[in-house]
Amino acid sequence: MGHHNIAVTGLGLVTPGGIGVGPSWAAVCEGQPSAAHDPLLEDNPVHISCRVPDFDPAQLLGGRRAHRLDRFTQFALVAAQEAIADAGLDPATWDGARVGVVLGCADGGPGTVEDQHRVLVKKGAAQVSPLLLPMQLPNMLAGQTAIEFGATGPNLVVATACASGATAIGTARDLLALDRCDIVLTGGSEAMITPLVMAGFAQMGALSRREDDPSSASRPFDADRDGFVAGEGAGVLVLERATDARARGARIRARVVGYGASADAHHMTTPHPEGTGVEAAIRAALADAGATAHDVGHVNAHGTSTPLNDLAEARVIRHVLPDSPLVTSTKGSTGHLLGAAGAVEAVFGVLTVEQGLIPPTANLKTPDPRIDIALATTATARPVDLTLSNSFGFGGQNAVLAIAAS
Repeated sequence: MGHHNIAVTGLGLVTPGGIGVGPSWAAVCEGQPSAAHDPLLEDNPVHISCRVPDFDPAQLLGGRRAHRLDRFTQFALVAAQEAIADAGLDPATWDGARVGVVLGCADGGPGTVEDQHRVLVKKGAAQVSPLLLPMQLPNMLAGQTAIEFGATGPNLVVATACASGATAIGTARDLLALDRCDIVLTGGSEAMITPLVMAGFAQMGALSRREDDPSSASRPFDADRDGFVAGEGAGVLVLERATDARARGARIRARVVGYGASADAHHMTTPHPEGTGVEAAIRAALADAGATAHDVGHVNAHGTSTPLNDLAEARVIRHVLPDSPLVTSTKGSTGHLLGAAGAVEAVFGVLTVEQGLIPPTANLKTPDPRIDIALATTATARPVDLTLSNSFGFGGQNAVLAIAAS
């Protein structure tokens, strides 16, 4: 299994469950929801979100450094620090030319854009910060990560909407398989919970309006789901070829053995009703891994808690994976981290196969009777040799990762 044998040697997380892999994984495994009323959105049509708790960028990154970075980049640097340390690597001693950075995000730094637009309107163009563009451009996510850690190899940001984090990991894996790098820092980061962006989602009808009970608002696959709850955060993985990782005595936490990508070519926001693109991506990831549907022990579903997406995805899972592996959507706990979702959920996939622990789908009380898949409602201890991590985005962009035990 896995003719491109790529090892995961380091993990880092910043999520609504907490700062660090430990708190984030514990929150997900406990089915702990993170949605709450958001004071920043009090004038919006919907004012609930899933925020990263107690995130102090000045303390984590240094005051001057943090002041020059948008929140989406701050998240990524904190997650990358943890992942690099977890991998047992020292940027002071590595060959930076052989270290790449491939990260995903959907929107760059809208918080900075909105702040500076207010300055423009109230004080005039002469008062707009010269840091506006360096802070908000999407490519600065990878650029600032390279600067921070001295990674001078291939450096890029991918944007496939809510599939961005998974697309980045698949792209990083390809760079290693092609021997363009020896190490890649990969994953995704997002900080889109701003008044303007959230107003746009609300006007589309995409957000849950369960504001009387925010903690239960994100409820993937539930009969009473009514939309997603936006989250923020970052997930970063250190990838290396397994032979290189073993040669340096690194701990291999899991392997990324397959990647599949496709486009629905159907609608700007609505998934294809027959799920043809999703099916193609799942089948491609399995073929790339040298695996069959019978090898899959778990699926970390995209599972956004929206009526159409959950139903379409569940039907494809049922069709493609007839052995009924357990299915989880961790978005019941974290909310939807948008461009970072695929990366954070890939980290959860690594932990699932490493620890033999399948996290539950938080807030799943009454499964939609039209959904005929095996849904994990409690944390389940069982060996998992292969898990799939599904990520889909606006524009019909689909990315699926196959993650195997070490």
